[in-house]
Amino acid sequence: MPGIDRPDFKDRRDFIKSAGLAATGFAALSLLGCGTQSRMSLDQGGESNPLAIPRLQAGTIERGERVFRLSLTPGEKEFVPGTASPTIGIDASYLGPTLEMRRGEQVRFHIDNKLAEDATVHWHGFELPATADGGPHQLIRPGERWSPSFEIRQRASLYWYHSHLHRRAGPQVYAGLAAPIYVRDEEEDRLDLPSRYGVDDIPLVVQDRVIDGAGRLVYPLDMHSRMMGVMGERIYVNGTANAVFEAAAGPLRLRLLNGSNARFYTFSLEGDRPMQLIASDGGLLAAPSEVRSLTLAPGERAQVIVDLSEGRPLRLIASSPANAMGMMGGQGGGMMGGGMMGNRADRERQGRTFSILDMRPSGASTPVMLPPTLAALAAPDPSLAVRSRRFVLDMGMMGRGMSINGETMDMDVINQRVPVGQWEIWEIANASMMAHPFHIHNVQFRLLDRDGRPPRAEEAGFKDTVIVNPREQVRLLLRFEENTDPDTPYMYHCHILEHEDAGMMGQFVVMAN
Repeated sequence: MPGIDRPDFKDRRDFIKSAGLAATGFAALSLLGCGTQSRMSLDQGGESNPLAIPRLQAGTIERGERVFRLSLTPGEKEFVPGTASPTIGIDASYLGPTLEMRRGEQVRFHIDNKLAEDATVHWHGFELPATADGGPHQLIRPGERWSPSFEIRQRASLYWYHSHLHRRAGPQVYAGLAAPIYVRDEEEDRLDLPSRYGVDDIPLVVQDRVIDGAGRLVYPLDMHSRMMGVMGERIYVNGTANAVFEAAAGPLRLRLLNGSNARFYTFSLEGDRPMQLIASDGGLLAAPSEVRSLTLAPGERAQVIVDLSEGRPLRLIASSPANAMGMMGGQGGGMMGGGMMGNRADRERQGRTFSILDMRPSGASTPVMLPPTLAALAAPDPSLAVRSRRFVLDMGMMGRGMSINGETMDMDVINQRVPVGQWEIWEIANASMMAHPFHIHNVQFRLLDRDGRPPRAEEAGFKDTVIVNPREQVRLLLRFEENTDPDTPYMYHCHILEHEDAGMMGQFVVMAN
């Protein structure tokens, strides 16, 4: 698709066409320019609401496969009571069910596209054949069905499925085309961790949204949003504003997913209470780790155990760390520290604290005791690698050159060819002044170091998405264990969805030796 390699749209009509909003139920979604967005209130406000728990769907067993039947449908949601906005949902008006499956199973999906536009469904964090990946090449046309099938190879953890439509992932995920996945396995079953879905084990899909003065959901089109990614001032957890969860006293397992398009969150408990970190993107850590805060970029997940044994209310909060240097009024001011990208309103948006979830336990119980060992997790061994590859993320001037290794995403270009079963080190360097979450399809990798420093506790396990800070280099150890296909590619990309849509993405194929 020549001529649309980056978000340099000639006018509003061109952008709407590119974003895939025209002639659909989502077309009525309000679009805002920079001036309107800057006038919006930063206050969340409003009454508290019971946390919506996505419906758990385990599919049906048919001929030895676990089969899921899903529909992508247009819908409506009241983000502000009394005002409906057009949305996209998966068997729902907004978001979709939590899919539950087990490691080692063969699964099959029948996904019907009832939208008036193309869509894709990507299985984020999964190792699977390229034709089942759900990336930009696996289009589901309006009125058509997609039926991928693959083996569940992942360790037990929280994964998710979401739109990955080329140049339109941002608006489709923003409209609601995303939902969690639980993978379970025997290793985790033996640990007796909280696992009663919706009772002591709950998914938290954290999203920020822009709501205009009339209460409508809007997708901003201003330069700031194109460059930094879309960030709103209202927080929704599983689609719920001001969420409250009535819990039983005792341990509560929170499975955190940063489902936002661009905003980073640093989660903590009010009063600086500790949390027990037990898992990262790709499953359990070797041992629990006590943390007071936890930063997740878009696409990242983590699991924590919160101790509610005292029976006292507790609040999960999040600050939004500046993920840019200079442009957002960060370190040293930078070339735009006093201009449009680093003005006072921007700093306020980045610096405020959001309420994520009020937990209100009833009763009392004994304090939480976790097993000292969670999983057999050997330290990564870089000596296994037989090759290194380097990937440089850059944005160009004013974000008009989103690229990896100087190349903008081209559906017809294979950027890397990787032999199956070969241990490699991927060096991810950030040449821009903004942090980027880097995601690789079809693999769970191990983080070796950040500029030579060992990874933090939350990054010591298996990961599929990693934050790369400005002017930083991270090294990842990985290998693709099977699923060779010389013609169908997987993706690697920035998981700020507006950056992905603008071209900060590349393609690789896994080759037979």
